[in-house]
Order: sequence, then C-alpha cells, then structure tokens
Amino acid sequence: MSKVYFTREITPESVLALFEKLIENEGKNKLGSRVAVKVHSGEEGNQNFLRPDFWRPVIEKTGGTVVECNTAYEGKRNTTAKHKELIKKHGWDRYFPVDLLDAEGPDLELAIKKGKTIHKNYVGKDIASYDSMLVLSHFKGHPMGGYGGALKQLSIGVASSFGKAYIHGAGEPEKIWTADHDAFLSSMADAAGSVIDYFGGRILYINVMKNMSVDCDCCAVAEDPCMGDIGVLASTDPIAIDRACLDLVYASDDPGKEHLIRRIESRNGAYTIDCALELGYGSAEYELEVL
Repeated sequence: MSKVYFTREITPESVLALFEKLIENEGKNKLGSRVAVKVHSGEEGNQNFLRPDFWRPVIEKTGGTVVECNTAYEGKRNTTAKHKELIKKHGWDRYFPVDLLDAEGPDLELAIKKGKTIHKNYVGKDIASYDSMLVLSHFKGHPMGGYGGALKQLSIGVASSFGKAYIHGAGEPEKIWTADHDAFLSSMADAAGSVIDYFGGRILYINVMKNMSVDCDCCAVAEDPCMGDIGVLASTDPIAIDRACLDLVYASDDPGKEHLIRRIESRNGAYTIDCALELGYGSAEYELEVL
C-alpha cells in the first residue's frame, strides 16, 4: 500500500510543506543533484494553468531546472521558437533555469521493456542532463485522456513533439487523432513506465486539485473550472496519487463534480491507471495521510 500525503490548503507554502514531508518520510534518496522539474507551461489563452509564482517555493527548494517539451498540435508551443517565447511571456524563466528538452533533435529513444501497446518512447534528448525528476501536475479534466495528472505528465508531458504524436497514435504517429482510443490510453501508461525506468524510480510527484476544468492546460480555449478546489497531494507513486485524486472527486459533495466525472468516464480515463497498474509501476491501494 502506497502513502499519499494530502492537505486541503492550496498555497505555495502548503505545496512546499507537503514536499518536505514527502522527502522526510518517503523520498530521502529519490532526488539527486540534477533535478528536472516537470511543469505544464500553459497554452496561450488558457486561464486555468498553475503559474510560476505558485510553484516557486517548491522548485527553488529542489534547486532544479524547469523542463518542458514542445507540443504536436497547432498553437503557441509546437515549435521551439514559439514555445520559448511563451515560456518567457508566462514568466517561467523569471525565477528558474528552463530547459526545453526537445528544443533540438535528435530525440532520445527509450525502450519500453514490457509495453502493452508501444515498445519505444521518444523524449527530448536533454533529459540525459538529469538524474531525477519532480513531477508537478495540475489535476483536471482532459479532452482526450479524460483527466490529466501524474501519469499524463510522465508520458505526454515528457515526450518530444514527435513522441507525443507517437503516443497519441499508439505507435503510428500519422494516426495522432484517429488511433483506437483505449490503445492511446494504454500507450500513455507504457510511455510513463519508460520514464520511470529511465530514472530508476528517482521521481517524486505532486498533484494540485485546483482550477479543475474538464479541459486541459493545453487548451487555448478552455472551460472555466466546474467544481471547487480540493487540495494538494504528494507521493512517490504515480498510480496511487492519480487514483487518490479520482477518489477525492467522486467523494466530493460539490455538485459540479458530475460534469468532471462525465468527462473522465466518457473518455475511459481510469483505463490509463489500470494499464499502469498491470505494468507494475505502482499501486492503486494507498493510505491517505491528511496533514
């Protein structure tokens, strides 16, 4: 059974306190000296993504480098030049060093030893500069994945522009929007596993349940949040932390949860968790320690 730490207070200070609790009890040997801090830089026009000021204390605590990758669809983040400009506009480079992992090719190909659907994953080659990772995720809905959390950040988030198309297309990037849907979901689990293996499990996870729209931070035009904020979670287990977030949504007495649940269930979102569980990258059984 995995441990998931939880607080209902959602502030930069509470995120840092939860991180420190996780390090003290679970993650003392998880982060090395060269930490990649995975964030979502936020598509231009999106009103819901979590800004650099919110994440600043925990990122500064790690002494790490903020990392991102280009997208595989039209927008302000699908080329290195545009993405760097938006990163500057959104203020990410105001406080932190920022590394666009796939700014220049070639991509780094990671083998997926026990993939359910795909057997290789393409990530930005600059990932080789780091020995560990802190995955900072904004938990919310997603137009294709149903929800976005730690597993999506590990997979689509760390994948290069080409790698994103490869995952979406379940190994056939030309089918980025037309591949079998469940095959896409299982491909995310496969890709997430390859990143876990690459770092030898030296990864920590924080999910923030705030500004929970049915849409992702990758959407330039996104719905406003449909339910109230819930809290912050931290774990060494990406499956447990995502499962705990889903359970907290279902257990909420906020009537707006039904809209988010419809989005998650209509896209079979929990299937990604099931696939990751089958691959052995964590546990769906967890103990929630409330701080």
